[in-house]
Amino acid sequence: MKLASALLLSLPLFQDTVLAETRDLKKGKCDLWTKKWKNGKSSKGKGSYNFNRIATFPVCSQLDADCNTDTETAAEIVTVSGDLNTLIYSDSPMGVIGFVDITDATSPTPLGTLDVGGEPTSVSVWNDSIAVVGVNTSEDYVNTSGLLVAVDIATQTILKSWDLGGQPDSVAVSPDGKYIVVAIENERDEDLGDGIPPQMPAGFVVSIATAESLDDWTPSVIDVTGLDGVNIPEDPEPEFVHINENNLAVVTLQENNAIILIDLESGTVESSFSAGSVDLDNIDTEEEGIIDQTSSLDAVPREPDGVVFMNPNYFATADEGDMDGGSRGFTIWNVCGEPVWGSDSFMDQYSASVGHYPDERSGNKGVEPENVSFGSFEGTDYLFVNAERAGLVFVYDVSKVKKPKFKQVLPTNVGPEGGLAIPERNLLVIASETDDRGDKMRSTLTIYEYGKGKRQYPTLKSKKPKGSEVPIAFAALSGLSPDPSKDGVLYSVEDSFYNKSRFFKIKTGKSGKASKLVKAINIKDTNGVFAAVSPYGEFSADDLAEMINDDMTVNIDSEGIAADGEGNFYIVHEGQGTVGDADRPIESLNFIFKVNESGDILDVITLPDAWNDKQLRFGLEGVAYNPDSNTLVAVLQRAWGDDANPAVMVYSLDNDDWVGYGYYPLDAATSPAGGWVGLSDITYVGENKFYVIERDNQGYTDARVKKIYEIDVSEWSGDGHVFSKSLVKDILDITDDIGALPFEKYEGLAYTADGVWIVNDNDGVDDNSGEIQLLNLGDI
Repeated sequence: MKLASALLLSLPLFQDTVLAETRDLKKGKCDLWTKKWKNGKSSKGKGSYNFNRIATFPVCSQLDADCNTDTETAAEIVTVSGDLNTLIYSDSPMGVIGFVDITDATSPTPLGTLDVGGEPTSVSVWNDSIAVVGVNTSEDYVNTSGLLVAVDIATQTILKSWDLGGQPDSVAVSPDGKYIVVAIENERDEDLGDGIPPQMPAGFVVSIATAESLDDWTPSVIDVTGLDGVNIPEDPEPEFVHINENNLAVVTLQENNAIILIDLESGTVESSFSAGSVDLDNIDTEEEGIIDQTSSLDAVPREPDGVVFMNPNYFATADEGDMDGGSRGFTIWNVCGEPVWGSDSFMDQYSASVGHYPDERSGNKGVEPENVSFGSFEGTDYLFVNAERAGLVFVYDVSKVKKPKFKQVLPTNVGPEGGLAIPERNLLVIASETDDRGDKMRSTLTIYEYGKGKRQYPTLKSKKPKGSEVPIAFAALSGLSPDPSKDGVLYSVEDSFYNKSRFFKIKTGKSGKASKLVKAINIKDTNGVFAAVSPYGEFSADDLAEMINDDMTVNIDSEGIAADGEGNFYIVHEGQGTVGDADRPIESLNFIFKVNESGDILDVITLPDAWNDKQLRFGLEGVAYNPDSNTLVAVLQRAWGDDANPAVMVYSLDNDDWVGYGYYPLDAATSPAGGWVGLSDITYVGENKFYVIERDNQGYTDARVKKIYEIDVSEWSGDGHVFSKSLVKDILDITDDIGALPFEKYEGLAYTADGVWIVNDNDGVDDNSGEIQLLNLGDI
């Protein structure tokens, strides 16, 4: 029995099944689809127009107003009602579609959810008022089934459903509303054998001819097996679909690295072709704790996922990869099946330049472009490319479709999946699907607005060093210091997420411009100073040797930095392990490294033995230079041993010895998720006064304690003294101004002549959106 006949028997509701009639489109025959098309005007001359984030909606607020819930949610695909005031999104883990009121786009509010009887995979809107939802009801990978469910948006009620005969993925509605197309993927089981197709049943495409009455809708199956250009033609696995104004549907077959074009009026496959491959240069292909974009890959299959038409003649694919490929970019195609432009390695490299490159994905697919969306804003055509692993949306001006022009990036939350342009309201919406309360990640809908004004993001961008083909890569910033000898300069460090530790020179931005990371300096044990440190307690010679590389670079956990203005830098290393804890044995002590401008280690300061004897893994977290007494003031993150509070420790540079210590009284932890409160950084203010960051270990809707306090070390009365503190600024809600939720880790603090600077740690973009906010709080 032929597959198409088998499908017909399993779909009694379908009135007819159209067998694929594949025709090769020669170049001249592309005129079948083309027509004169007036593209939007280039954004040249509109430099003051930008997209900026204005709101973030946590999906968990549908369950609890304060998101005090561990239940996993996931906004994946998002669409909007005809009146443009209600967002509708699919939530696979919950088995629902959700509704959000965006009448005031700066303050989205929950409108509830609707159970659709299975796992929603996609959602679109027909005739302004009806949501059409693809719902997976499969028992397993072999016994596949699914529904198309029609929902009244206003009443949030199910109107009708249709049996799809397989597991749906993407759903698209044609611009004129005449057709609804569903990609029936019948996805493979990656854990079955080697996970490689073919795995039956094969996927197909369902086309539904709509009518005024839902009872008159006519579904048909389009067989897409046996097509040219498909790697495994008997198992196509349709992935994503989009439709142009000529009712030509483009469908990606991701695992097969292929694309097909379907004429919906005739119900025939007009063409099928391989998505081809790309040669990539200057990328990172190893996950070794260093971002090293000097490698190359040849003939990488594109394996496109998301696809969108930009006009009747051209479409774009997000070349995410799945099985064998993933070319780390996107491609623009004409309807002849010819690639006319590709982004090559740009997305990986640019992500690295703004601190968003996910090194833990270097051996896989880099930033992984997941999806694409399109809209014409104020006469300019824009393409939006979601980089799933980088937590970014890349915005391109595609008014000249064969010559796209990069415009900007937008920060998202973890796992940007679906995108929706709403040009009529100058809005863009991105659905980020990853949700894990314990790991401080919540699924969100992020709303951006297009308008006059400077771009908010990025706040920090690196330069391309002379002679290099790639920019300075950075992330996981932890600690800030002013340069006492020069205004407009900051220094920062990267923590133990990376090997071959470095510190950075930053030129601060003015008038809303991004600051520039202009130099990265490796910390090196050039003269064997670190190698000469004596082992102590559980810290062995072997542990020490592991921290020093063959090229004399070191692997340390830099958590704070202080410049003395005379070319010396003091960098605190947070020790690893807790005394007496077999699960977290001591692997290193806490150190303060004195280094010069070249990164050479000049001295290593160790803590007193009495402190090493009670080491907790939450160790040295910040350091500041006090010119009043030529001392260093360092802070521990949390209390050690039987201490009630973390220590503030003072080291004399004149006497090369510890002067004494006191204690910092912490606020209580008040987050509904529990956790702890500790110190993050310290900066000198003047006259023996210091600002410190005090924070809890919670982010997003669970964050409660994010504060800057002042202490005066001159009040110290002897070891054990408990310092008084005064609140300088509560920074919990400073992200409100940029439409974001609070970050967990504000790790850097610097008091300068032009204001107080803070920076958050993005954990190397590992279970983190990657967003870095280097902010000047002004005179506080």
